Amino acid sequence: MYGFDELEVSELHGLLQATERGVALIDVRTPVEVARGAIPGARNIPLHLLPLREPELGKAERVVFYCQTGARSAQACAYLAARGWRNIYNLRGGIRAWLHSGQPAAVLEAV
Repeated sequence: MYGFDELEVSELHGLLQATERGVALIDVRTPVEVARGAIPGARNIPLHLLPLREPELGKAERVVFYCQTGARSAQACAYLAARGWRNIYNLRGGIRAWLHSGQPAAVLEAV
């Protein structure tokens, strides 16, 4: 329906454990939000910079987007789906769901 799929935290955890699958994990929150903690292994590309930084993603990978609750990352997915991207995913519930499930947080480097 949306041109992208939603992932539950458990599904994302499984994808990240299977490293041979080539998952790019993108945090679309602002740098201030990211400074409070992020999912280990993620890269920060704030939502407003996604059109400029789209070439960095690499279409061959699975790309999983997340934000605080899943709303902005759904916008990122919808944007890329409209541009013909496949294999894009939104983390349902965002980092809140990730942390609520007991998963760890990390500190990301600045953008």
